[in-house]
Parts: sequence; structure tokens; C-alpha cells
Amino acid sequence: MADYRNIKAEPLTNAIRAIVRAGGSSDREAELVSTNLVEANLKGHDSHGVGMIPRYVQSVINGGLAVNAHVKTVLDTGPLLTLDGLTGYGQVIGHEAMELAAARAKQNGVCLVGLSNAHHIGRIGHWAEQCIDHGLVSIHFVNVISRPIVAPWGGSDARHGTNPFCVGIPRRGKDPIVLDFATSRIAQGKTRVAHNKGVQLEPGTIIDNEGKPTTNPRYTVIPPHGAILPFGEHKGSGLALVCEILGGALSGGQVVKGPSDGKYNVLNGMLSIVIDPGKLGTGENLAREVESFVAWHTGSPPAPGVDKVKIAGEPERETKKKRLAEGIPVDPTTWQEIVEAGKKFGLDQATIEQIVG
Repeated sequence: MADYRNIKAEPLTNAIRAIVRAGGSSDREAELVSTNLVEANLKGHDSHGVGMIPRYVQSVINGGLAVNAHVKTVLDTGPLLTLDGLTGYGQVIGHEAMELAAARAKQNGVCLVGLSNAHHIGRIGHWAEQCIDHGLVSIHFVNVISRPIVAPWGGSDARHGTNPFCVGIPRRGKDPIVLDFATSRIAQGKTRVAHNKGVQLEPGTIIDNEGKPTTNPRYTVIPPHGAILPFGEHKGSGLALVCEILGGALSGGQVVKGPSDGKYNVLNGMLSIVIDPGKLGTGENLAREVESFVAWHTGSPPAPGVDKVKIAGEPERETKKKRLAEGIPVDPTTWQEIVEAGKKFGLDQATIEQIVG
């Protein structure tokens, strides 16, 4: 297994901010991108963290990622918003979209927002957490326009992306519930991380280019490509289908129609439902009943080998606490890819190394 270097969150954020800024982004854009990616690492989702920067840099160079773009309002009827991300940094587009949605939800009680053509919007839980900060419940369906990487249930090749599903529920004075998962057995980025580390994947996770079971992550990273399997067999595959149509088509965007063009571009569509429990008249009921069920749910005697029953979002918060103290582990391959990405934007390795210390 590759040796790690542990980098503290602040200097790592500074390094990523410098790379994004070198690509022509405004200070605000560089801040939103860098803090979003490092937050994903802090919460244990390295697949959506700083390791994405090489892909972003290549997308900027290819013309598939528009620097300093802002969300465009296509339709606004108050509770209904249709937005176009104009292929801008998803960390900016997602933030702007959720701020608009939160304002409408507070005004009207609910906002249904269709967001299309955003460049990679990263960890979807980030957007649920943004809504939670406003005291709002949110539900998100997401599709991915890139090289297909996930096989449908019963299929033997890749036909769609990892198509995440996410729900965020605030709790008064307590940590929120954040359910956020890919509809594939494993996130695509996690297979990239495994490949960079030189480790195998769990059996039953992916298939090779002939549709046969394999544990070698190279089949999701370098040609000839295989596919990741859906989680939960037909159930996960069915949810992926729904995410593709709601996140891709109903949002006003596009769906996967065939093989990718071979570029490093990643576009997301997202359909979000944002609800103000107070405006719904159920805020007090929600606050009370959530605590009742969480107590009942987590009160189950732990199974052998389990320390306690957790709620969605709890493992991420535990990982963040640990990584804030100890630093974020970055394997040498991923770090070298980040350094090479910086060079493409004119930042030499010595400058990047000096930033992280």
C-alpha cells in the first residue's frame, strides 16, 4: 500500500485555492472550490475531495469547465426555479443554486429547483448541509454526464453514472441527518483512490471489460474499461434510473445517451426539493418526532463488532473531527497528480510544497 502524507486542512485548502486561482478564477470562486473539496476529504469522502483537481484543471484546458461562470435563471415562478449552470465550477453553481432555493423556500414554504449543466458539483451532502444551515429539509436527485461507469442491474457494461441520492433533515440543537449515497456499490472516485493506492476493491463491486467479476480498480480508471455494479441489486439500479431522469431530464438538462467523447468533463444535473417545515406548519411536530425516532433507532443493541448504531451523517462528522486533528491523508500518486495539475496552470511544485509546509 502507498505511504501517506497527512496534510492539515488549512494549508491543503490554501494549496488548492492557489491552483484554482492560477487557472483564472476569482478569489471567491477559488475559495468556494477549495473549501468544498477539502470539506469532502475531512468527512472521509476522498473520492470527492482534492483528488478531483487534476480533472478540473484538464476540463478548464479542454474548454469543458467555464471559469468564473454563475448560475443562470431560466425560469422563476417563486416556488419553481429552473437554473442553468453554464458548465461553471459546480462548487460555485451549487452554492448559488441552493441559496436561491433556500430564499424561495423560506418565502413560499417549498422550492422545486431544476439545475442543469453544472460542472461536477461534488459531494451532494454539501448542498443538503447548506439547506440545513437555513433550517430547511431537502431532497436531491442527481445524474452524471461523463463516461458511463455503472452497469444497470443485469447488464454487463456501463450505461450511466453514479447518480447520487441525498436527503438532509435539520435537528434543533443537535447534529443533522444527512443521507448521501451513490446508487453504485462504490463511488467512482473511490475506485480512483484505490487505484492510486495500489489496493484491490471488495469482491462484488465491479466487473471488467468483458463483464466478468474483478477486484482490480484499474478497470474503472484506465482502458479497457469495465463498470461498477449498482448497490442493492435491482433496487439501487431502479433508483439510479429515477435519478437519471429526474436529475437529468426534469431539471432541464440531458441524460446519458451513449459513450463519452473521451474528454475529462463531468456535468451534473440535480433536481432538488427544498422544504421549510415551519411554513408547512409541521416544524414543531418534526422537531419532536425526529428526536423520538432517532432515540428509538439508535437504541437498538449494537450487533457484534459494532460500537453503536449511528444516524446518517454521523460517520462523516466523526471522521472530520479526527482529520482536523491529525491531518488529511493524501497518497503519493494523488499528490503528484495535484502537483502536475498546478504546473499546467503555471504553479511550480516548489511553490505548492511551500504552501502545504
